[in-house]
Amino acid sequence: MKPNVSSIDRALRILVGLGLIAWGITTKNWLGAIGVVPLLTGLIRFCPAYTLLGISTCKSCCGGGDCSKK
Repeated sequence: MKPNVSSIDRALRILVGLGLIAWGITTKNWLGAIGVVPLLTGLIRFCPAYTLLGISTCKSCCGGGDCSKK
C-alpha cells in the first residue's frame, strides 16, 4: 500500500477520529465508533477511498494527484 494521505490530511484525520471517539465515550453513543475510520486511515497514511477515486494528497509519495499515472 502506497501512502496517499499528506501530513496535514493525516493530522486532521487523527484529530477528527479521536474527537469522534471521545464524543462517543462521553455521550455513551455508539456512533462515536465511526471515529475509528479516520483514525486508522490517518495512522497508516492510506485511504482506500482515495485509491478508488484515483487521488492522493501526499505530494512526496507520488508527486500529488493521480498516482496511477506515474
